[in-house]
This record gives sequence, structure tokens and C-alpha cells, in this order.
Amino acid sequence: MIVFLNGKFLPEADAVVPLNDRGFLLGDGIFETMRVANGRPFRMAQHLERMTRGAEFLKIPPPFTPKELQKIAGELIEKNNLPEAVLRVTLTRGPGPRGYSPKNSGPPTLAMSLSPLPPMNPEEPVQWSMITSSFRIPASDALASFKTTSKILNVLARAEAEEKGADEALLLNANGEVAETAGGNIFWVYQDKICTVPTGRGVLPGITRAVVLEICQSLGLETNKRVIKLEHLRNAAGIFVTQSALGLVPVVALDGLPVAPSPLVDQIGSAYNEMLIANKS
Repeated sequence: MIVFLNGKFLPEADAVVPLNDRGFLLGDGIFETMRVANGRPFRMAQHLERMTRGAEFLKIPPPFTPKELQKIAGELIEKNNLPEAVLRVTLTRGPGPRGYSPKNSGPPTLAMSLSPLPPMNPEEPVQWSMITSSFRIPASDALASFKTTSKILNVLARAEAEEKGADEALLLNANGEVAETAGGNIFWVYQDKICTVPTGRGVLPGITRAVVLEICQSLGLETNKRVIKLEHLRNAAGIFVTQSALGLVPVVALDGLPVAPSPLVDQIGSAYNEMLIANKS
């Protein structure tokens, strides 16, 4: 696999960063993950806009402009001949002296890599069982707006789910409210409304989340951003998770109890897949 690192395309085995890179030592960085469809990253401009805001918040000067990154992504996809893949862009503060202070750090590290798309069988669409994690996330945290590379809580939540035989973990915030999942945003169906958690509750404003809200508007489906407790989520007429790599993933079980399927979830999922097929930018 060919990757891009700090201005160069090179084999993945040759792509190394210094031992004192703050992304490695402290998780001092941000990243974006996006689906590649028809040889083009899907909604890359939106991903890079969020990444740019995150870099400004963390005060990490990006070494490349969004336009340059889009061009690099196209070259990387072509070099690897992977028109259907998952693209990750990672930006760290770069190497620095020991300690938490970011003084005298840099230059920033910018890496871009591709992964093959997970195998998908149309006859057996991806469906997840989900458990409620014992881990909690802050109810109000400015960092929740960005995909920082400090994701140990998500790692532990996913590991907890897998240990219990589930596919995904539902994360509640410190107030005991439903927030998101270890790897995506949560949606549910209530009285034919497509509901999701508002931002500002520890929720990452996901790009696929935004696309789903667009789809609902185009389909004439009513949406509602609302705070919900776990006991009420269990009564939903349908639950699904959104994330860049897999798109929409229906939840078929929550904490060992079955979740009723909803035709609205299938309708939205079909519309999303049609957008991927038509992806040109």
C-alpha cells in the first residue's frame, strides 16, 4: 500500500514518524475518516472543513490547504488503484520536547492513508447488536466537535462491547443521556420522526449524520434533535448508527433485547447508497 507522509508518497512500510511525535506520545492531533466511492472521497470538503476548524482550535498549523489535500487524495487513490476504500487524514503537532507544553514543537505531521473497504454482501447487510457501555463521556466538551486522536475511551468502549459479544457500544454522557456510539452517531425512529441527539451533549457532529439529515429533508421525513434517556431509546421503533466507513448500520439488538426494524431506516439507507453510487466529488 502507498501512503502519503509529509509531502511524499511512499510504501506504507517506509512511512515512519519520529519517536517524539506528539501524536504518538500524547494523542496531540486530529484526524478525519471518509468513504471513497467511485474513486472519489465522499463529502471530503465537509470533512476537511471540520478538520480545519479542529486544527485552529488546537493551534496546529496545517502544512497543506484543503485544495491541496483533495488533490493528494486523488493521487493516492490512483496510485493504490482503490476506487472503493476508506481514506484517513491525520494531522499531529509533530515532534516536540518532553512534557505537555506544545512550545518548540513541530513541524506538524500530515499523513494520508487508504484501507480496503470492509467486505459487504448485499444479501447480508451489516447489522449491529449494541450494548450500553459503562464508560461515560463529558456532557459538554469543546473537543467533542472534532475528531481528536485521543480516542482511548472509544477503544475501551468498543472492547467492552466485543467482550460481551456485541458489535458496538452505546455511550451515555455524564448526565446519563444518550450521546453517541463508540464509532458513530445514533439515530432512532419515534412516531415516524427521525431523531438524533443535538450537538453540545458530548456528540461529534458527524458528516454522515449531516448527510442523513439532508436525505430526510429531501424525502419529506420529519426530523427531531432531542435529548433522550436510555430507557426511552429502548422503546424506539428503529435505531441506526451513522459513520463514514459503513454509512448507515441498523441496530437489531440493544442490551440483549431485540430492536424492531423500521422501513424508514431502509428508505434512508437506500437513498444514502444512491448518493454513493452517484458520487462525483
